[in-house]
Amino acid sequence: MRNLKVMIAYRGTRYHGFQRQSNAVTVQEVLESKVSKVLNEPVTITGCSRTDTGVHANMFCFNVKTNSKINCLGFCRGVNGELPDDISILSCEDAAENFHARFDCKGKEYIYKMHCSESKNPFAADLMLHYRRKFDIEAARKAAKYFVGTHDFASFCADCTNVSTTVRTIYSFKIENSGDSVIMLVKGNGFLYNMIRIMAGTLIDVSEKRISPDDIPDILAAKDRLKAGRTAMAHGLYLNRVFYSEDELLKET
Repeated sequence: MRNLKVMIAYRGTRYHGFQRQSNAVTVQEVLESKVSKVLNEPVTITGCSRTDTGVHANMFCFNVKTNSKINCLGFCRGVNGELPDDISILSCEDAAENFHARFDCKGKEYIYKMHCSESKNPFAADLMLHYRRKFDIEAARKAAKYFVGTHDFASFCADCTNVSTTVRTIYSFKIENSGDSVIMLVKGNGFLYNMIRIMAGTLIDVSEKRISPDDIPDILAAKDRLKAGRTAMAHGLYLNRVFYSEDELLKET
């Protein structure tokens, strides 16, 4: 039996996250239907992560076991021909029999996008957070530096009941701007539920002077969700890259 490692991208607007649900349309449900059709056998795919409703992915990995002898190019072309326009197969390769898209992942990079202007951007309404104020990027950068390193991120977790530890390592947290766009790029070895969105929301609160940049160490130490800032809306968040090599993960950090 073959084990295919597949990279995809998707626009999460129409979906209730990645993971299959009994009462809502998800990315996994659509993929399994189309992949099963192309492979001519029922399959279950294993994703590298769970994304929330409305969250997007520039790169997302899944693996699927199959008896099909279809070549990887044929797989990509066949599945892309069946998929809706908001999901795309980027690449496919044969992986080791024991490869697991989730458990073998060494780390991830997320980005959070904001459109900072009084005027809406009609071409990015569901792809960027519309923020109507001037964003204080220098204050946000100062605050973001405190996130880098190994910390207990319990204050930045919406629900920590299903994890054995809330300690995570952030390798880099960059904030870039161009015109009215602000992009936060966060790379780490793992992330808690809503962690990126809470960090982004906290930096928005820093920009609005509701929280001081130098308050971040105390917020981390408190291990209390109520001490951190707001949860930024889901549609500005993207899973940007997934890493299966520590060398690649640590590059550029």
